[in-house]
Amino acid sequence: MDYALEDFFHYLTVERGLSSNTIQSYKRDLMQYQQFLQQELNLSDWDQVTRSHIMRYLHDLNDKGRSSATVARLLSSIRLYHQFLIREKVTNEDPSLHIETPKKERKLPKVLSSEEVDKLLNVETKDPLSLRNKAMLEMLYATGLRVTELVSLKVSDLHLTMGFVRCLGKGSKERIIPLGDLAKEAVQTYLEQGRGALVKNKKTEELFVNHHGNKLSRQGFWKILKAVARDAGILKELTPHTLRHSFATHLLENGADLRAVQEMLGHADISTTQVYTHVTKTRLKDVYRSYHPRA
Repeated sequence: MDYALEDFFHYLTVERGLSSNTIQSYKRDLMQYQQFLQQELNLSDWDQVTRSHIMRYLHDLNDKGRSSATVARLLSSIRLYHQFLIREKVTNEDPSLHIETPKKERKLPKVLSSEEVDKLLNVETKDPLSLRNKAMLEMLYATGLRVTELVSLKVSDLHLTMGFVRCLGKGSKERIIPLGDLAKEAVQTYLEQGRGALVKNKKTEELFVNHHGNKLSRQGFWKILKAVARDAGILKELTPHTLRHSFATHLLENGADLRAVQEMLGHADISTTQVYTHVTKTRLKDVYRSYHPRA
C-alpha cells in the first residue's frame, strides 16, 4: 500500500505540478485513510478495498464529529487516488464510484468593515519591519492574494510604474493584478527605506523578508497579522484569508463585475467567487434592519 501512495504523491508533484501545501494536504488525507483501512479493517492491499469499506470510513469520520466540508474534501482525495490506481493498473475497479458527496454547510466568510480595514492598515511606520508590515497588509488588501502567494512574491514580480503585480497561483497559473495608489506607495517606501536594511548583503529574491533577511514564512505572516490587529484594537478573530475575503466583498459591494473579481482572486470556478455575493446580501440586510424605521 505504501508504494502506491508514494507513486501518487510523485504524480501530483511531477505531472500535476501541485504546490507543496496542496500535496501535504493530500498526504494527510490519504495517510489517514490508509491507516483506517489497515488498522480498523485489516486490509493489506488496495484491490481489497470495496465501496462498503469507504462508507465505513466516512461513517467513522461522521461519528468523530468531522464537518461535512471535511468529509467532502477527504472523499475528493480518495476519489482522485482510486482513479490514479486504475490508471496505473494497480487495481481494476474504483470503489469510490457512486458514493454521494455530503452537502457542504455554506459558511459565509468573515470580512472586515471598511472602518476596520482602515484601522488595520494604519500601521505606524517607524523602522524597516513596520515599513514591511504596512506594505504587506496594503498589498494583501489591494490584490486579494493568498498568503502563500504574498510571501512567494519576488521583487521582479512588481511593476510599480505600470501599477500591477504578477502572481503565480495554484497550479502555477499566472495572473496579473492591479495595484492601487496606496499599496504602490507603501511598497515603494518599503523598497527604498526598509528592505535593504533587512536584507543587508544577502542575495534574496523574495520581496518580503524576515528580520534575518530571509524569505518570510506563512507562519511568520500570521504572527505579524495578529500583532498588528491587536495593536489596532481589532477584537474580531482574523486569519490571513480575512483580508482576501474583505478585498472581494468590498469590490462587489462597490459594483465590481463578478468575473473580474474571479480573475483577480484566481478562482477556477465562478461558483467559488459567488459566495461573496451572499456576503454582500447579508450585509445589506443588516444595514436595512439597523436603519429602516419599520424593519
